[in-house]
Amino acid sequence: MSDKQFDVVVIGGGPGGYIAAIRAAQLGFKVACIDEWSNAAGKPAPGGTCTNVGCIPSKALLQSSEHFEHAGHAFADHGIKVSGLELDLGTMLKRKDTIVKQNNDGILFLFKKNKVSFFHGRGAFAGTADGGYTVSVTGPTTDTLTAKNVVIATGSNARQLAGAEFDEKLILSNAGALAIEAVPSKLGVIGAGVIGLEMGSVWRRVGAEVTVLEGLPTFLGAVDEQIAKEAHKLFVKQGLTINLGCQIGAITKGDNDVTVEYADSTGAAQKATFDRLIISIGRVPNTTGLNGEAVGLQLDERGFVVVDDECRTSLPGVWAVGDVVRGPMLAHKAEEEGVAVAERIAGQHGHVNFNTIPWVIYTSPEISWVGKTEQQLKADGVAYKAGTFPFMANGRARALGDTSGMVKFLADATTDEILGVHIVGPMASELISEAVVAMEFKASSEDIARICHAHPSLSEAVKEAALAVDKRSLNF
Repeated sequence: MSDKQFDVVVIGGGPGGYIAAIRAAQLGFKVACIDEWSNAAGKPAPGGTCTNVGCIPSKALLQSSEHFEHAGHAFADHGIKVSGLELDLGTMLKRKDTIVKQNNDGILFLFKKNKVSFFHGRGAFAGTADGGYTVSVTGPTTDTLTAKNVVIATGSNARQLAGAEFDEKLILSNAGALAIEAVPSKLGVIGAGVIGLEMGSVWRRVGAEVTVLEGLPTFLGAVDEQIAKEAHKLFVKQGLTINLGCQIGAITKGDNDVTVEYADSTGAAQKATFDRLIISIGRVPNTTGLNGEAVGLQLDERGFVVVDDECRTSLPGVWAVGDVVRGPMLAHKAEEEGVAVAERIAGQHGHVNFNTIPWVIYTSPEISWVGKTEQQLKADGVAYKAGTFPFMANGRARALGDTSGMVKFLADATTDEILGVHIVGPMASELISEAVVAMEFKASSEDIARICHAHPSLSEAVKEAALAVDKRSLNF
């Protein structure tokens, strides 16, 4: 046991935590970051859910499974003949694990480079001391740290469904969904959100028959309705079975399968048996073991740490960022808050604009958006103009062999300021950044329409959709 004094202690080494620690160190503070994630060998694995069982490993499997599907179905169109195609799932999973470890090690290197002290274990409040706070570390490392400023970045956990707790063998969270050892013949997914659709896509591509059960009557209700309808049509065409308006009843585990009883959208009783069942019904803030009561930390009725607009808690010098506070549970949102908090501790003016945070679903086609949806503008009584452009009219998309989807612009009817941009199609995750930059600088659709875009490129679809706002698209 040793006592260590720091200017800033960050509890949690996910995207919000490790970025906050690095930025604080860059600003001249003496910084410590505590993180309890361990790899299979018991070694530190900083990066949080995102790096270990979320963003990074899911994208690795999405890429691998997309290659497999292309080899089996799309290569022939390019004059590439493949015979004897075989899936080596073990190698696919091993590649995913290697990429995760590379990211873990990269974060540890960044800590060393920026002189951030890393402590491997669970961080928890132990009390107050000398105008600051005492934070205990338990686990592989045992220590007591003190600091004037503490940043809580403990992230979130998968929400359990009552009566169907995760065993990560038959009933899977996002973690188990990334580590299925054999392709299931029949895979059930409860929840048609980001995780459900991405994991359903991975396993469908490599041979599983995938059925998605969604409780809401609409598909991707947070997405622009026109984009969501297009995505739904494309996913069904690919072979995903998507049942909306389902009310889940009893879930029963067998020796090597799971049976789900549910009422469909008409109220009729249904029953389905799956080899594996993924439950992706949202996430809950992770404050277990934080011992916030020792210092009077305020949580809301849902368990989130209560913060103001600048991520300050009710306690002086205690901040919270990422999934453990209000706002979208997105890694890049957590990163932006981490940077902003470090700068605010230094007396600067950290900046996070919730209106220009992009959203992405990494299915194929990808779905991305920023700003308001058309249904939101209608509900708010905002007069707007809309412009769309399909990828089927884009030369680069034709050359890629992926012409699914469209780009959609929404602009103020009077000022032409861009209010929202929505994309379903190839590389939507990359294309959305142009819209984010444009909206951050209050650009109009005319501004994008007047900018020269490289030809041939997918980005031309963005320009064409901006032109379409004024009904002057050139290629459609």
